[in-house]
Amino acid sequence: MDEPKTRVYPHVIPNIEDWPIFHLSEDRRNFIQEIDRFTLDRLESSHSTNALSDLIAQTVYLERIRIREEPWKVDPPTDRQFWSRIRKRLVLSLDQEDEAAAKNNGELLKQIIHRYSEEIVGTFRIQTFLFARKFLTFFFNRLLQAKQRGFFRLGGGRRRLSEKLIVRGELEKVRSLATKGTLVIVPTHFSNLDSILIGYAIDLVAGLPSFSYGAGLNLYNTGYTAYFMNRLGAYRVDRRKKNEIYLETLKAMSNLSLQRGTNSLFFPGGTRSRSGMLENRVKLGLLSTTVEAQRLLFQKGQDRKIFIVPLVTSYHFVLEAQFLIEQYLRQIGKERFIKAQDDFFSPFRLFRFAWQVLAEGNDITFSFGQPMDVLGNPVDAEGNSFDSYGNRIELSEYFEWKGQVQEDLQRESEYTKMLGDKILERFRKDNIVLSSHLVAFAAFEILKKENTRLDLYGVLRLPPDDYVFSYEILSEVVGKLREELLRMEKDEEIRLSEAIRGRFA
Repeated sequence: MDEPKTRVYPHVIPNIEDWPIFHLSEDRRNFIQEIDRFTLDRLESSHSTNALSDLIAQTVYLERIRIREEPWKVDPPTDRQFWSRIRKRLVLSLDQEDEAAAKNNGELLKQIIHRYSEEIVGTFRIQTFLFARKFLTFFFNRLLQAKQRGFFRLGGGRRRLSEKLIVRGELEKVRSLATKGTLVIVPTHFSNLDSILIGYAIDLVAGLPSFSYGAGLNLYNTGYTAYFMNRLGAYRVDRRKKNEIYLETLKAMSNLSLQRGTNSLFFPGGTRSRSGMLENRVKLGLLSTTVEAQRLLFQKGQDRKIFIVPLVTSYHFVLEAQFLIEQYLRQIGKERFIKAQDDFFSPFRLFRFAWQVLAEGNDITFSFGQPMDVLGNPVDAEGNSFDSYGNRIELSEYFEWKGQVQEDLQRESEYTKMLGDKILERFRKDNIVLSSHLVAFAAFEILKKENTRLDLYGVLRLPPDDYVFSYEILSEVVGKLREELLRMEKDEEIRLSEAIRGRFA
C-alpha cells in the first residue's frame, strides 16, 4: 500500500509583498536600531558599571582568541582592528570616574551590539526568492527522472518533488493559524538537507509564507551560498561566539522579529542528531524569546498570539549518516573510534546522494505536530488555547500579577522549560516510523543477539560475511516489532507510515 499523495495547497498569503518577512527586510535599518536599543537597555539594566567593564573585557578577550585560533573566510577584514580599538578605549576608562566610565561603557556597548546586529540580520529579496524557487523546482524535478530519461531531457510522465514529500499531521490547522498569529516551526534535525527541503515544503506544498531561519555563519564562506542566503530571509548565527553580548543580541533579534509578526523556524536541538535518535533535550535560549515576545505583546495591549508547531522529518537514509554516526561513536567511545571527515559539501557527493534520495521509493516524510501556544497548551484552528482537561483558557492571564501583565523572568524561565518538555513530547508522538527504520532496527538487533559476547564496537568491526542471516529470522523479528508499533500507534504514542501499516500486513 503506497503512501497517499500529498495535497499541494495554494498560498494563504498570495502576494509576496504582503509576507511578514518582506516587511521586516524592507524596514531592516529601523529593525537593527530597535535591536540595538533593546539589547543595550537589557544589558545596562542587569549590570553595574564595573560588571559592564568586565563583560566588555571578557568579550574582547574571547573575540581576540576567535580571530587568532578560528579565523573564517567570511569574517570581516576589519575584525582585528575593531577589537583592538575597543580594547584600547576600555583600558582608558579604567581610571575614569564612575559617571565617565559608565558613559564610555555605553558607547563601547553600542558599537559592539551594532556590529553584531548588522552581522546577524539578513534580508529578503523577492527576485532572489523567485529564482531560487524555480531553480530548486527544476533541479529536483529533473533529478527525479534522470535515471530513466536523462537529466536534461524533457518529456511527459515526469514526477515532481511534491510527490516525494509526504506531508502528514496538522497542516490544515497550521495554515489556519498562519492567518491568525505568528508561527514558530521547531523541527527535528537529522541532515543538512533539512533546511532546503523544509523550506521547499513550506512554500510549494503547505502554501505558507517564507520563514525567518537561522543559518550558521560558516555556510557563508562560499560566495554562491552567501549570495543566496543573504537574500532569502536567513539570519546568521556564529557558533564560535559564546559571549553574553552576542547571545543577548541574537535573542533580541528573535524576540523583536516575533513581535513584528515574522514567522520563524529554528531547530530546538541546536544541531544535527549524531545518533539518529529524536532530540531528548532542547536548547532554551531562542525558545525563551517566544515566551518573552508573547508577554511583551500582551503588555502592549495586543492579543496576537505566537504558535509553536513541532515538525518531525523522516528520511529513509541521511546524506551525512556515516559521518554523524562516527562522530557519535567517537563521542561515547573516545579513543575506541577513529574520526571521519564530513565531506557533505562535495558537489559530486551531494548530487549523487540527492539522486539516490529522490529515487523511486525514497520518499521524505514531514509530520506537522499539534500546534500549541508558548506555554505548551494545545490550540485549535482559531488559535484558542486549552488546558489538559480540554477547558478553554485565556493565555494572557498566565502573565498577570494583580490583574496586570507584568515581567517575571523566573516565571518565564519555568514556562520555557514547560514548552521545551511539550515539544519533546510531541516529537515522540508525531514521529513517523518508516519501513526502512523498522527493517534496519530489526537487522541490527539480530546482529547484536548473535554476538552477545561483543560490545558495540566489536559488532561494528565484524567482517561483512557475518552480516548475513536468514530471511525467515528477519521476517519474524520484523513481524513482532510491527505488532508492538501498531499497539503504540493505537495508544497515540507514535505514528506509522502506510507501508508499515499495510504493506507488511
